[in-house]
Amino acid sequence: MKPRGGATGPARWQLTAVACGIALLTVACSSSSTAPGGTSSPAATSSSVSAASSALCADAAGLRTSLETLTQVQASPGQGAVNEVKTDLANVKTAATKFASDAKGRWQSQTSGLKSALTGLETAVQQLAANPSTAGVSTVVSALGQVTTSAQQLFAAVGKDCPGT
Repeated sequence: MKPRGGATGPARWQLTAVACGIALLTVACSSSSTAPGGTSSPAATSSSVSAASSALCADAAGLRTSLETLTQVQASPGQGAVNEVKTDLANVKTAATKFASDAKGRWQSQTSGLKSALTGLETAVQQLAANPSTAGVSTVVSALGQVTTSAQQLFAAVGKDCPGT
């Protein structure tokens, strides 16, 4: 039986390793983002952008924000970091689903790739939560890398229609 109330020494190191891996991937995910705190979008101010496109660009910006939150998890004792990743992952999945729905088939291969990568990350996080191990941490970090790559591909495609996303 596992002790309750906090992580043991090895579990703390594993959670710290997850947080470090996530932090390292933050650079890759945010390298093409706009400056933090920017509220205006060139696409939204262009007269050639329809209301639907503006909404879609806003969805893309929301998805980027939720992905950035996911990649900025801080290590905490016990299951705190894992629970934070689970919550942030659920938010990203919701944002990705909204974006894909509003896109009405545009960028389908990229949105499908991102959804698949998110499912892989969700599975890895669930396995790590059930059985904390160094291998589990590596699997989560690897899955997060796939999410980052898929997100970069999506934002590269979307950026043609929504500059600054």
